[in-house]
Amino acid sequence: MEEFNTQNPILEINNLSISFFTRLGEIPAVMNFSCVLEPGKALGLVGESGCGKSTVALGVMQDLGVNGSIVGGSIKFKGRELNNMTQSELSKLRGSEIAMIYQEPMASLNPAMRISKQLMEVPITHANTSEKEAWALALEVVKDVRLPDPERILNSYPHQLSGGQQQRIVIAMALMSKPALLILDEPTTALDVTVEAGIVDLVKGLGKKYGTSMLFISHNLGLILDTCDDICVMYSGEAVETGSIYDVFDRMRHPYTQALFRSIPLPGADKNQRPLVAIPGNFPLPHERPCGCNFGPRCNYFESGVCDEDEIDMQEMSDNHRHASRCKKIDAIDWRAVSTTKADYKPLLAGDKVIEVEDLTKYYEISANALFSGKEKSVVKANESLSFYARESETLAIVGESGCGKSTLAKVLMGLETATSGKASLNGQSIADTAIADRSVEIISSIQMVFQNPFDTLNPSMTVGRQIIRALEVFGFGELESERQNRMLELLDLVKLPREFAIRKPRQLSGGQKQRVGIARAFAGNAQIVIADEPVSALDVSVQAAVTHLLMELQRKQGTTMLFISHDLSIVRYIADRVMVMYLGHVVEMGATDQVFAPPYHPYTEALLSAVPIADTSVERHHIVLQGDIPSAMNPPSGCPFQTRCQHKHLVEGNLCETQMPTTKILANSHQLKCHLSDEYLAAMRPVIKLADAS
Repeated sequence: MEEFNTQNPILEINNLSISFFTRLGEIPAVMNFSCVLEPGKALGLVGESGCGKSTVALGVMQDLGVNGSIVGGSIKFKGRELNNMTQSELSKLRGSEIAMIYQEPMASLNPAMRISKQLMEVPITHANTSEKEAWALALEVVKDVRLPDPERILNSYPHQLSGGQQQRIVIAMALMSKPALLILDEPTTALDVTVEAGIVDLVKGLGKKYGTSMLFISHNLGLILDTCDDICVMYSGEAVETGSIYDVFDRMRHPYTQALFRSIPLPGADKNQRPLVAIPGNFPLPHERPCGCNFGPRCNYFESGVCDEDEIDMQEMSDNHRHASRCKKIDAIDWRAVSTTKADYKPLLAGDKVIEVEDLTKYYEISANALFSGKEKSVVKANESLSFYARESETLAIVGESGCGKSTLAKVLMGLETATSGKASLNGQSIADTAIADRSVEIISSIQMVFQNPFDTLNPSMTVGRQIIRALEVFGFGELESERQNRMLELLDLVKLPREFAIRKPRQLSGGQKQRVGIARAFAGNAQIVIADEPVSALDVSVQAAVTHLLMELQRKQGTTMLFISHDLSIVRYIADRVMVMYLGHVVEMGATDQVFAPPYHPYTEALLSAVPIADTSVERHHIVLQGDIPSAMNPPSGCPFQTRCQHKHLVEGNLCETQMPTTKILANSHQLKCHLSDEYLAAMRPVIKLADAS
């Protein structure tokens, strides 16, 4: 085999075209796509769902299935043409020199095999190593990915590990053969923001250690800024802008790139004065692509006769040959114009308290061995002494990692669970111990929920209109079917869906459109409180902006109280009036949004803020990576619930953190912290996030 010249690109894709062949004919998924990945560098591939990012990755792996085929162009790895390789040659490359990490770790792990056996398979298969050598290498790589107690991990089965630990094992497996190219396809989407920060830090460090080049696929521009050297923006199967991170982030030269940045909540975004701007229109289906520029129908700068010509090629910038854009109007657009839309919405004045919660707890009692009906019982402490309130027209964000008790609280408020103890009241009427089956129609219609995944909340066999009318029937709206029919059409107007969508089935709608139907259903009974449980996390960034804007618009019109559950602190900073931070069932910090996002912080809030990827090169972040996983609610630590991961614990005298639950401190303007750190230390904390040019 020829020795590779390290001055040449690791991966060179030139005019790649990939199509899928179905009963309807050829569907072009990727067209004339080109990019270059240099040795030891990381290239970010970004764009909305369906733009072709993952198809490019599968093309590199030569794994397009029976329907997919490369119909044009070239893919060179270390100067060798992958398209011409035999299956035997490709098998030697995959898993050894080219490795891929998928979004869902369990898709790559065998649930019936111990971790050690799955890791050892890689060097045994690809390098013919002995079992002893393979074990030693597996142990080394598990230590490299910073997993605690490596020998115990190696002897575990996948189900005995957390999601973050499973993803680290998948990374370890990919690195076992020290590949020259590592492809990461949305590797952190399903993980908490703190776990994501640890994975990103890990991948960057291991990339440097092993000299691995990375193709990083993500829709998260902040994550791309944190991990990559170069970026390629894709739209509808084409590369529309390529360049270094700083070329594209600071000197973007394609309207789609600009539109993506306008739709994400960067520092400085304000829901009343500088709102997010959703990209108008919809993503084109492959057989509906327009002539000329694919982005033309959604572009603010579209010009007939210029942008709709037969073909538009990538054009290098006159002052930078590494920065290129697929746009005819590069020189005609004023790229320095203010990139945010100004507005003048009047801030909503919070009214009376609508919901009040006092010392609410929720415990689950489970058998020690539920499968075999063991007699011993264990208790899962999901919520511990929660106290808070929310007022009319106010948005209270509830944030924290998976397992902190956010969704359990939502279930109690909805009546899907009843509280173990404590109080919760709606307009003075107790609801904590009343299950949904025993609640009045008035209370049920007053508290509604918008769920995380719009795909799972609609009946696939019922039309959109019928599903909304069904909600109106449950809420007792109207005496005649015609009244409910008219109200259903008004609700479609309210969520900005065409009335003709009433006769469509859910499969005929996009993700964002399905979420709008879910919102229409939630507002069908004039809800006083809407619990939005991660309502935009499953959506593309441009759709996120539209759905977020819709929720705020409905709140302005109807004075709704919103409990916004999220782990995305960027969207929380934009949408929330107050923030409640939860950890292991406890409220550890609560206050106005500006208070929670500025010092003094609870150490957990500080770590959460540090972990948020921000797509802005002018922002400086104090970097904190939490060690370890959130403890089990079945066996919580003694003392402060956060003490096992706290980066400031050593500053508290004695063993207070390990032995005593901290009391809640009330700081300025009702800002609450549950922490043993001294007031003087808290007051001297430095900001986690600041603009580079700020004093």
